[in-house]
Amino acid sequence: MSELRGTQVLVTGGAGFIGSHLVDRLLADGADSVLVLDNLVNGKRDNLAHLQDDPRVQLLEGDIRDDDARQRALAGTDIVFHLACLGVRHSLHDPMENHSVNAEGTLQLLQAAKQNAVGRFVYASTSEVFGTAQVAPMDERHPTWPETVYGGSKLAGEAYTRAHFRTYGMDTVVVRPFNTYGPRSHFEGDSGEVLPRTIVRLLGGMRPVIYGDGEQTRDFMHVSDTAAALALLATAEGVAGQTINLGSGTEVTMNTLCAAVARAVGRPDLEPIHDDARPGDVRRLLGDPSLMHALTGFAPRVAFEDGVVDLVRWFQNGSTAVDDMLTRVEERNWEPVTA
Repeated sequence: MSELRGTQVLVTGGAGFIGSHLVDRLLADGADSVLVLDNLVNGKRDNLAHLQDDPRVQLLEGDIRDDDARQRALAGTDIVFHLACLGVRHSLHDPMENHSVNAEGTLQLLQAAKQNAVGRFVYASTSEVFGTAQVAPMDERHPTWPETVYGGSKLAGEAYTRAHFRTYGMDTVVVRPFNTYGPRSHFEGDSGEVLPRTIVRLLGGMRPVIYGDGEQTRDFMHVSDTAAALALLATAEGVAGQTINLGSGTEVTMNTLCAAVARAVGRPDLEPIHDDARPGDVRRLLGDPSLMHALTGFAPRVAFEDGVVDLVRWFQNGSTAVDDMLTRVEERNWEPVTA
């Protein structure tokens, strides 16, 4: 905890789902100040509203591709957590912008961090760089064959981050979170995730939707665990230049997920609707988390079923009516929005 005292931390995408939880954790772990750089395309001011009176936190609204915003954000920064990105479903309908933010934006931020002599740069990649598991569990040496432009753009960001370690001697870390879920997760638009979308539908008395046969799997981790693990990488020794998986080491099918949500909501009678498989959908993800544990001692604490119950309660206790949330759920959220 004391290792973060005296540090100024930048979190790009810090008004987003994972980013805002990371801000909470960094403050709890003793960071002197946390600056959030977010253009609020996917992030929300509401995610940081509970910190509005905390003098240690500042939100700078801006784009990582804007040089002025980058320079303002990096001035005096000791540690960078780079989480800003556009997601997998966005890449299906706007691949060029997805590449621009995720790949080019990362390179621009790395160059600016080098110029500002940042102490450590932590790049949040994604398990989507792997594509479908060829062997399981998937360790960091598993082949990278992304299925989407999103996965490809995040893999490019990884390569640029590793190159800055090897070429320029920057203290960089690449971390690959698998599937994070929990409070503040997105149910709306092209950033909507399967768990919150499923919860909203079931709370509204609607059957959940599964794309394909539902036997595709994901490795889920509660956001409190993801944030705790990321915060450890701010000061952990022996991680410079590493690429590290961040998963639970367990896999959950979409059929199992829907059944767990239905139990938590109290509507096991609402059986899933099966629709056509999504384009570019990864069939299997199961991470090997042993390197993260070896380097930091980290192990997740929240079991999947318990985390689902927690997330259902969060939605039930929120200020937004279920009917209002349902109007913002886009089931085929990889398709272009039409007027």
